[in-house]
Formats: sequence, structure tokens, C-alpha cells
Amino acid sequence: MPKLRFKGFTDDWEQRKLGEVFEQTTNYVNPAEDEVELWSLTVEAGLTPKTERYNREFLVKKEDNFKEVRPGDIVYNPMNMTLGAVGYNGMAKSVAVSGYYTTMIAKDGYDSYYINTWLKSPQAILLYKNYATGTLIEKQRVQFPTLSTIPASFPEFEEQKQIGAYFANLDNLIALHQRKCDELKKVKKYMLQKMFPKKGEKVPEIRFAGFTGDWEQRKLGDIATSFDYGLNAAAKEYDGINAYIRITDIDDDSHNFISEGITSPDTDLSKADDYKVAEGDILFARTGASVGKSYIYKPSDGLMYFAGFLIRARVKPEYDAQFVFQNTLTEAYSKYIAVTSQRSGQPGVNAQEYAEYGIMCPTKEEQTKIGEHFNNLDNLIDLHQRKHETLKEIKKYMLQNMFPEK
Repeated sequence: MPKLRFKGFTDDWEQRKLGEVFEQTTNYVNPAEDEVELWSLTVEAGLTPKTERYNREFLVKKEDNFKEVRPGDIVYNPMNMTLGAVGYNGMAKSVAVSGYYTTMIAKDGYDSYYINTWLKSPQAILLYKNYATGTLIEKQRVQFPTLSTIPASFPEFEEQKQIGAYFANLDNLIALHQRKCDELKKVKKYMLQKMFPKKGEKVPEIRFAGFTGDWEQRKLGDIATSFDYGLNAAAKEYDGINAYIRITDIDDDSHNFISEGITSPDTDLSKADDYKVAEGDILFARTGASVGKSYIYKPSDGLMYFAGFLIRARVKPEYDAQFVFQNTLTEAYSKYIAVTSQRSGQPGVNAQEYAEYGIMCPTKEEQTKIGEHFNNLDNLIDLHQRKHETLKEIKKYMLQNMFPEK
């Protein structure tokens, strides 16, 4: 029996060979002729639409064989089964996948969503590893005849349905927060294009009511009181008080400080006050593949010192720091960095070059309004991202505890 169980269920789970649970399907289609979308299968997302980058529909020929995955079907990749490459078609339409994949359906008396969830559980993956065939680990596979011989424990149908419904709701919540996060990112990308003037223009396309004046060109060097290079010290284990921020501690996507694996500067901090980060400070990566990456200090990130491969711009009080920071997320900024960072060796942008970057600025009041707008969007994105990650952790825990161990 598993460690966690719904109330009302007390019977032992019974062992079955997977050949008693699944029936293999072999329905072949041609996506071009049958008007069936060509999908792929990944370890992370399961059954998923092909992205434009990996779309190979133009390569589909008349004689090519593709498997049809009908509503309710389960599909897996024999080559990546030990990694959990399993998908379930919960849609009302069929899709096509590579003919190398295995498609199957749960027999009567077995709940499809329960089965789909169990197939990706740590307990199931351990079984695949034990039964996989092939001499090399990277070439081990689980074809359907092998899968059919694997023994596993199953509860009665009613308990399967409860477990399946629980994970279906959990998966729907995870997908909901991911969609909201993706949608908000699209909104922000659009607003970054529309709420700052285009090159050669003095006003943006979208503007808050009540603001009408032209924006004025400023250099980042006019906006900041100073550009300072960071602390040249090694990192040590976090002392619980003094955080150390390096290029690798800034998330590439959100530009937030990464709170996992915090370190402290390995130096005498009584002489390092000049390297403390304060509210309104913006940090820039000055060299390497991450050149141009930016971060705005949040007091919630705690007492912090910045490292040597970062440059700190301390924004003057007559400018809104959040507004300035959001400018560093625009296409115009990315283009400036791409051109300016070109070196004979690795790319880099020094303090003088950052100071030359031009920003169109409205009044301080309008800057603050724009800064608050984008900050609110960022907070919403972070909120849904955190909920998404929390739900994934809950699912991981439940997968480990709602199915019996070996």
C-alpha cells in the first residue's frame, strides 16, 4: 500500500503484469493527407505541439508512417522510457506522432488518467530501468513486449479514479498558472514595445491619461550619480546575513536575484561598505555571454554586496529607478549591447559605454507611473511562477507517496 491514501480505501493493492493493463494500438496516418497535426513527445511536457523550430511537417512524405494518438490513448518513447517520456491524449482530437513511438490504451477496469500518472512516477521509472533491454545505458529501451512483462501493483477501479482525478486537477492547476505566466510575459513584451518611444520619435504609442509632453533624450550617465565596479572577492558559504550577488545569481528570464544557493563575500566586510547595494541601484553584467544582463535591487533580497564582474549604476533621485531598469529590457537596449559588446576576445561593456546608452525620459511623475505599471506586471508574473513551481513540488511529493514502493 502507498504511504498516502484517500479515506475509505483499505484493501491491499494487487499485482498485475502491465500486459494485463494495456493494449497496444497501431493506427497509422499520414498527417498531410489525413489533416492530423504532427505532435512530439518530451520528457518535460509529455505530448506537446511541435514548435516552429522543430516542425518537420514539410518533410512528411506520402509513404511516411506516423502513429495516430486517439483521444484517451497513451504514447511513449521506448528509447526514453527510463526518463519518463510518456504522454496522454486528453483532447477531443487525434494527433500524429513518430512511427517509432509506442501507442496503447488502458483496458477496461483501469482509469486512463491514473495510468498516465503512474507511468511517470518514480516507482514506474525504476521498474523500466530494471527491465530495459540494451547493452549501453544510453541505448536502453522498453518496447511493448518488454513493458508487458513488468509487474506492478494496482488498486481497485474506484481508488484509481480518485487518484486519477486528484492528479488531473493538479495538472490543470499547474497548466493554468503556466498559461497565465506565459500570457503576462506576452503582455509585458508588447507593452515594452509600445510604452517607450521608437527610434526617432518623442512619444510612445501607448501612454497613461493626462500626460502629453514630449520625452527628452538622456544618457544613462546623466541619470546615474556613479558607475562602480564590484568587489573582487571569492564567494563562501552564506553567513545568514551578507548576500553576495554575481552574474550567475541573476535569473536570465525574470532578472530576479536567485535565492537558492546564496553565498557571502569571502573578505573583510568592515572595509566593503562601498560595495553594498541600496534601493534604486541597478546592476549590469560587464563581460562574457551574459553581458548586458541587468538587475534592480529589492530590499526584500536583504543585505547585499555586488561582485567584480558587475557594474552598479546608482540612479539619481530625480529619475525613477524602476523606469530606468525597465528600459534595459527593451529591444533597443539589447541592440545597443549587441553592437557595443563586440570585442576581439569575449564580449564586454565597460562603465563608460554603459554611461553612453541613450534613454528617452518623460517627467518624473510619468516615469513613476510607467515604472509602477511594469513592476506590477513583474509581480504578477512572479506570483504565477511561484505558484507553478509550488504545485510542481506538491505533485513530485505526491507521486512519491501515493503509489506503493517496490
